[in-house]
Amino acid sequence: MLKAQKRQQEGQEKAHTLSAALGTTRSTTHRLVSSLVQARYLRQVQGGYLLGPKLIELGTIALEQMPLAAVARLHLESLAEQTLDTIHLGVRDGDDVLYIDKIPGTRGLEMRSRVGHRMPLASTGIGKAMMLDLAPDVWQSLFEASRRALAGVSFKSDNRPDAQTFMQRMTNYSAGGFTFDLEENEASIRCVAAPVCDASGAVVAALSVASTIPYMSLERMDELIPVVQREARAISEELGRASQPATRRIKLKR
Repeated sequence: MLKAQKRQQEGQEKAHTLSAALGTTRSTTHRLVSSLVQARYLRQVQGGYLLGPKLIELGTIALEQMPLAAVARLHLESLAEQTLDTIHLGVRDGDDVLYIDKIPGTRGLEMRSRVGHRMPLASTGIGKAMMLDLAPDVWQSLFEASRRALAGVSFKSDNRPDAQTFMQRMTNYSAGGFTFDLEENEASIRCVAAPVCDASGAVVAALSVASTIPYMSLERMDELIPVVQREARAISEELGRASQPATRRIKLKR
């Protein structure tokens, strides 16, 4: 009996404190608190209230929605300064890559990509980098989705690979931890891309360096692989990924 009275008294004191802080009457405060408990934002315990499980869920969502572009920006700028080329940062959105940041190159070139632009994952270097931790059957599915999405799109010098070539390249890319765009998305444009991982090691984004053929020879693309991977790893570490050794270089059969 005494314990029950004590709990009731403590609850009343908590309610009074909340009423004073909110500037509401005790009855209004009681209704608000009851609603928050029902919605799981608060949890009632002996002597008062604690933050509820709903806030844990929201905190997890907020962590997942960390402003990736802000975390990555300095690394993108570093990559732009090192290469003088166009730098992209993208995330996966369904079967597409969604560009969330772009730094134009300083060579006087213009690309059609822009922040908010979407393209099929399997048609771009940056999109393929986000496919590296997926199973081969998913590669195949995304390749087919890309072909359907681009069925009515054509451009001069179509370099889009067939299914067998695409799968062979993805196998090599997966072993090397990078991807190329060999004019598969835009005529005369090539890029080198690498995945960005979160604390669990899952691929959550990718970045790329892109330029036209005169500035992006196949030899230079090979040289850029460790440069792009280094900045991708640095962003991953900012997202909580443990430091990883450099990926072994794989000579790509084109």
